[in-house]
Amino acid sequence: MLNTLDSLVLIVDIQEKLTEMLEEDLRGQIVEKSQKLVAAAKALGVDVLVTEQYPRGLGQTIQQVRDILGENYVPFEKTAFNALLEDGFLGKIKSHKKKQIVICGIESHICVLQSAVALIKEGYEVYVVKDICASRKKTEFKCAMELLRQEGAKICSLEIVLFAWLKGAKNPHFKEVQALIK
Repeated sequence: MLNTLDSLVLIVDIQEKLTEMLEEDLRGQIVEKSQKLVAAAKALGVDVLVTEQYPRGLGQTIQQVRDILGENYVPFEKTAFNALLEDGFLGKIKSHKKKQIVICGIESHICVLQSAVALIKEGYEVYVVKDICASRKKTEFKCAMELLRQEGAKICSLEIVLFAWLKGAKNPHFKEVQALIK
C-alpha cells in the first residue's frame, strides 16, 4: 500500500501546449487533479519531480502546478520519451531513496508508458494515477492503461493515492487533504 515515507511523485510533461491539445473536459480534469495531487504531496511531505518534454516547443509545466511547487519547481528537461534515458534522471530518482513512484502525465501512451515501464524494470513500485493521465486519442489512452497493467504498474486514482497516504482521519493533515477533494 502507498505510504508517504516511501512515495515520490513524478509529473510527466503536463505542459502548456500538451494540455491545450486535449478536449476541454479532459484538460480541466488534468489541470484540477494535478493541482490537488501536488498540493497534497506538499502538505504531506512527499517530494515531487517534474519532467518537461522539449519545453522550447511545448511550453513549461502548467502554471497552476508551478505555482503550488513554488521554489521546488525544478523541471527536468528531456527529449527522450522514457525519462530514464536522459543523463542524470535515474540518479535523481534514486537520490530520493523511495521505492514507490506515483506517476501521472501526458501523453499516457508515450512518455508516461515508457517512463513507467522503465521504472518497473528498475525495481520500483509504480502507481499510475489514471485520472491524471491523458492522451489525445481515447484508444491510445486505453491501450496505455492496459499495457501498463500488463507490465506490472498499479492503476489507481487521485483519491486512492490521497487516502492511502493519509491512512486515517487522525492524520494531522486529514482536513487539509480532504478539503482538496470536496
